Amino acid sequence: MDPDETLLEIEDSMSKCVDYLVHEFASVRTGKASPALIENLDVMVHAYGAVSKLKSLAVIHSPEPRMLTVQPFDPATTRDIERAIRECKLGLNPAAADRSIRVPIPELSEERRREMVKMVKHLGEEAKVRLRAVRKNGMDAAKKMKADNYLTEDGQKDFEKEIQDLTQTYTKKIDDLAVAKEAELMKV
Repeated sequence: MDPDETLLEIEDSMSKCVDYLVHEFASVRTGKASPALIENLDVMVHAYGAVSKLKSLAVIHSPEPRMLTVQPFDPATTRDIERAIRECKLGLNPAAADRSIRVPIPELSEERRREMVKMVKHLGEEAKVRLRAVRKNGMDAAKKMKADNYLTEDGQKDFEKEIQDLTQTYTKKIDDLAVAKEAELMKV
């Protein structure tokens, strides 16, 4: 067990926590329509006797600022996709057209904006929990390296301090991302 290699793995894991949060924030809508709104939510569609992700069954476009269109690869799945979008947690009301589904994106009310801010805070807290789990794994690795004589007592303390510094850096990144997303949501 190389301490430098372990530290790089820990930093990579923390970076992935932040990247995942950015991915999650893309699904939290602001005032404009974005395919990521329903694409990143992993909307599950019951079609062909199985459950599939929406993006594996259709193409999602944003032809207008307040409209998404979903074009199923197979028109037979249109009703199933429409039902799945209606039942997802966004409160959207899709309407099936000829060979596509139109999903109007309503204007966000003040109440809905506040709900979205709560959701952003919740997603930020989940990211911090994942970050703390990575930190705990790093601290456990430090103890194991000390027990296996890869690190001295002082080396273990230095290693743990580096892990703590990384944790604080990535926690600040998460907080900054959450504040920026909240500001974006509250902007009318």
